[in-house]
Amino acid sequence: MESLRPAIRLVLALAALSLVAAFFLPVWQIQLWAPQYPEGLNMKIWLTRITGDVDIINGLNHYIGMKSIKAEMFPEFKFMHLINGALIVVGLLPAFTGRRRWLHVFALILCLCGVLAMADFYVWGYNYGHNLNPKAAISVPGLSYEPPLFGYKNLLNFVAYSGPDSGGWVVIGVGVIAVGLALWEQWFAALFLRAKK
Repeated sequence: MESLRPAIRLVLALAALSLVAAFFLPVWQIQLWAPQYPEGLNMKIWLTRITGDVDIINGLNHYIGMKSIKAEMFPEFKFMHLINGALIVVGLLPAFTGRRRWLHVFALILCLCGVLAMADFYVWGYNYGHNLNPKAAISVPGLSYEPPLFGYKNLLNFVAYSGPDSGGWVVIGVGVIAVGLALWEQWFAALFLRAKK
């Protein structure tokens, strides 16, 4: 049984098309709280840019020797929107063709993109938090300011949070749906073959 059922194809089409939201919503966020900033500072990461309290965060980071955050630091901004567009196309392939193989490809690519994105963000965060200006106004030997990859972390008198924003949750949701459907269809196909015997 190679062909996907109509209901599965419809869900896949809706899931793939929902990735369009990532073009218009931030995919990641970094937030900072401190006694002097109880309302918090935020930085929103989109597919093509950074927004939020970036200037204030850069001003604070200057004192501890961190580089200024600029869009030019992220070459990924030049092609992330293309990757998202390609994911939409690949996600629509099993919906239109009904081929289970394309569902597996879509689920695998989504998982791979997620792993690569996290690895890329980790490398950036590590370099950003460790390569400090030794002549900074505040310099503590051996101390680094690497932002958390995911979740919360104390950085001096700040609490930092890093995690998906609305667009990122959409992508994660599509990934969960794709993997879930791939596993379900694999089980359903095995059940069908067993019934035929």
